[in-house]
Amino acid sequence: MKSNLLKLVALLFSSVIYAQAGHVMQGVGAVNMSMGGASTAQPLDISGAMQWNPAAISTFDNKILKFDLGLFFSSPELSSSLPAGMMGPGSPAVSGVTKDDRGVSPMPALAMLWGKENSKHTFGVSAFGISGFGVTFPEEANNPTNPNFNPGNNSNPINYPQAAMGFGHIESDYMLLQVGFSYAYELSDKFSIGIQPNIDYAALELMPNPTANPNAAGYPSTDKASAIGFGAQFGVFYDSGNGLKLGASYKTTQSFGDFEFDNKYLDNTKSKSKFNMDYPAILSLGVGYSKGDFDLALDFRRVDYENTDGFSETGWTPTASVAGFGWDNISIVSAGLQYKGIDKLPLRFGYTYSSNPINEDVAFFNVPATAIIKNAFQFGLSYKVNDNLNLDGVFHYGDSGDATKGQMLNPAMVSPTNPLGAIPGSTVSYDMNTSMVMVGLSYTFNKKQED
Repeated sequence: MKSNLLKLVALLFSSVIYAQAGHVMQGVGAVNMSMGGASTAQPLDISGAMQWNPAAISTFDNKILKFDLGLFFSSPELSSSLPAGMMGPGSPAVSGVTKDDRGVSPMPALAMLWGKENSKHTFGVSAFGISGFGVTFPEEANNPTNPNFNPGNNSNPINYPQAAMGFGHIESDYMLLQVGFSYAYELSDKFSIGIQPNIDYAALELMPNPTANPNAAGYPSTDKASAIGFGAQFGVFYDSGNGLKLGASYKTTQSFGDFEFDNKYLDNTKSKSKFNMDYPAILSLGVGYSKGDFDLALDFRRVDYENTDGFSETGWTPTASVAGFGWDNISIVSAGLQYKGIDKLPLRFGYTYSSNPINEDVAFFNVPATAIIKNAFQFGLSYKVNDNLNLDGVFHYGDSGDATKGQMLNPAMVSPTNPLGAIPGSTVSYDMNTSMVMVGLSYTFNKKQED
């Protein structure tokens, strides 16, 4: 029953959530996104507070409902090349670029908070898509199995059919929906602590599925698999009363059961396989400052991929399946500024920097998860309709900076001196730009309306 309920919520509130920092969403909702995701010590709305520091929800003294919906656009490009002779004696060098043909993805977020003036207790519940990736790279038509093959034209070998040493059509869909139950307690009028138990639902589809053992026909395709996870978040929040605010939070590893795949090979044989992928622990530190018409926020996060199942391991298993993504830990810096000098129309500017978890050795293994954004820029605003209703909006643009690059790999070429099976003279790389428009509303209930 619990699993079916989470699947229903996931269907309603999540599609493919494109992450911006590793596979972690940089922010939640229009207000938090417009501040670059910075909210650990500057809670401007309930969604940002619940996502990054449950202790910070103590700043809200009313019952508040928040809903946001965004439309996300991305443009990944996948490039690869093979040197002359790699596809047989006398074969020419080949190279090409494949563009992603995925459409628009929706990004919803829902939160509800119960606060009361002069109470030390604040409660909240949320349903956020906090992580994801997804690509759709079509099979290369100009390939060696085509009688009209012309290696002099654009020809991307990583998208060749598996019969021609490629992966063919490459598609991935991953999303993580987190339902959180937040509680904050005010130890004093300046200091609060918070806790948030989480129930998580994740779904993963890989085509082909490199985590399964290949057969003579290659790697299989698979239906989407799901898994349930659990974790928690803890936070502290300090408001000096003189403008300075400090915050810190720690989100534990969200531990999941295995994804159980039903695989189908090109020769129509079938198999089952399992793959475990948890969500990494995240440490967040924040500082905020408010003075007059200005609110400033700065957050630093450290994401622990190197101790997370599914990301900590890498390379080929003895049966030529992929052991894991092999990501490095990353650092994220989020900064935001809000200007309130225009009546009923606060303006916000945000920036997010993220280091890249994918080094050149494992770039090949991460073709299904190319949504790595180095720099993200946001502009947002709100309109105060009345004392109860606020409308919010944000525009986001992100780019991956330098392309993620590495070499093509082949498990048949693994040796003591070439542990990953790198193909000499080959390349694989990918980069992308992202843009998003999101709108939201926040409704504050009051006693008069409740009566």
